[in-house]
Amino acid sequence: MTTRGRRRLSRKEEQEPDLPAVDGAVRPARREETMPVALAAVVVGFVALIVCVSRNYLLLYGDAVAHLGIARRILDTRNPGLIQLGGVWLPLSHLLMLPFVQRLDWWQNGLAGAWPSLLCFVLSVAGFYRLARRLVPPMWALVATAFYGLNPNLLYLSTTAMTEPLFLAIIIWTTLLTMECVAEIRASRVAAVNRKLVFLGLLIMAAVFTRYDGWIFGAAVWCVVAWQLYRSPIRPRVMSGFAVFTVLAVAGPAMWLGYNQHFFHDPLDFMRGPYSAMAIEKRTTPPGASHYPGWHNPVWAAVLYMRTSQVDIAAWETGFLIAALAIAGAVFAVRKRLELSSLLLWVPLPFYIYSIAFGAVPIFIPQLRPHSYYNSRYGMEMLPAFALFAVVALVWLQKRLLEQRPLVARLMHPIALLLVTVNVVVMMYKVPLVLKEAQVNSSTRIAFESAVAHELQTFPAGATILMYNSDHVGALQQAGIPLKQTLSETDYDSWKAALAAPAEHAAYVVAMDGDPVAAAVKAHPDGLTELVVLCSTGQPCARAYKSERFGG
Repeated sequence: MTTRGRRRLSRKEEQEPDLPAVDGAVRPARREETMPVALAAVVVGFVALIVCVSRNYLLLYGDAVAHLGIARRILDTRNPGLIQLGGVWLPLSHLLMLPFVQRLDWWQNGLAGAWPSLLCFVLSVAGFYRLARRLVPPMWALVATAFYGLNPNLLYLSTTAMTEPLFLAIIIWTTLLTMECVAEIRASRVAAVNRKLVFLGLLIMAAVFTRYDGWIFGAAVWCVVAWQLYRSPIRPRVMSGFAVFTVLAVAGPAMWLGYNQHFFHDPLDFMRGPYSAMAIEKRTTPPGASHYPGWHNPVWAAVLYMRTSQVDIAAWETGFLIAALAIAGAVFAVRKRLELSSLLLWVPLPFYIYSIAFGAVPIFIPQLRPHSYYNSRYGMEMLPAFALFAVVALVWLQKRLLEQRPLVARLMHPIALLLVTVNVVVMMYKVPLVLKEAQVNSSTRIAFESAVAHELQTFPAGATILMYNSDHVGALQQAGIPLKQTLSETDYDSWKAALAAPAEHAAYVVAMDGDPVAAAVKAHPDGLTELVVLCSTGQPCARAYKSERFGG
């Protein structure tokens, strides 16, 4: 073979490492294997969308309405621009919704948030299958992927504007790419390592701009890659790629701190500002009330988060078994040094234990006191780890039984598929926890916002409205009123001027008990005529006023 021929072969080998041809082998998935899984995810996702649209589920979460409102106001406001992203919720999901939410009917019905979430769902299912193929045989990878992709809570969230589908897609693909990068480092494939380092840096930036647990996850990924390169002889040859990787990993947090400093004059506004989790927890906790379960108690926080994860992923009490299998699978992976980078999927566990205990992040589920519903969706971040490592444990058990009880071993796979199906049916029959929380917590809010929206629709078209938008932007959404038609907190200068003289700056004023507009009306009532008072159980009363002084 000529030198030129040898060079051509080595490039091909660098791009496509030799793979075993054995059908049941544990190996990286080929593209032709992944495509049917992705197509199946498309079908399942659209079925979920049809069901949720037909039952008006897309806007049950107040956070979904708020995410859509933030995305909408980037362009549709009196002061458009990046400042409208706010300083607490991270911006990537809002930017992804931006092209869709400018269509008024998609903003009103929630489809603007469904399209990006469905795409992320499909990507996460395809990525999860590829990830599972690196640890278990193909048939078992399908079991793990079915358990992940058919989870009713995930399917519901994948039709909403919530950030969980996006973040799950990011952590799955980042974990997969980290595994592939480690394999390339061990194989001393310099060009492939450099490429994957750049992609990993971009994924870490995406994680950082999606959820705050992405900051910890990104740091963990950087440590894994840095340790592998430190031990590798190719380290000097990939330092340029590693430098780009590091810059991208650090750029996300640095940009967000800089954004908060520039627009809100505090780089940590997202942690201690008026809309932070800590501030919300202080505002919503009645005086003299005891703290939520898990507050300054890491042990109870761990119990609470693990229990939430179990209820999110499995029906009845079978979540205990899934969690036990997943822990056993993780222990087996560590002992056998089986793709240790896959353990990155467990990073949300310590993050949420800390957040519950010390970060003012309460979680309530009906199985534990106070037997209520709040933030149960946070447990969904353990779904990839539970689905993958529970199957790793089952594969290990099957190998142990193959010699002594071959019939039982052969039946394990079809039985596992059957149990996955039963789990899905039972969870859907009993109403999945995340959907149930949305239904329970939205009942009074939706009725209240619908009443306010009905009143807003009686105002003349294009009339200027003074209204605080942060709490009940859903009323404007339902009424189909562009946000630029309102004077709100999204424009600091006109907002402050309007609060100082409401009747002179807006044709109509909508004040809700306890908000800044209500305080302004109380301080400056001259020139305002009260039109209607709307009250709803569990919600503040809203009062609509007409100005007698506004000149247009």
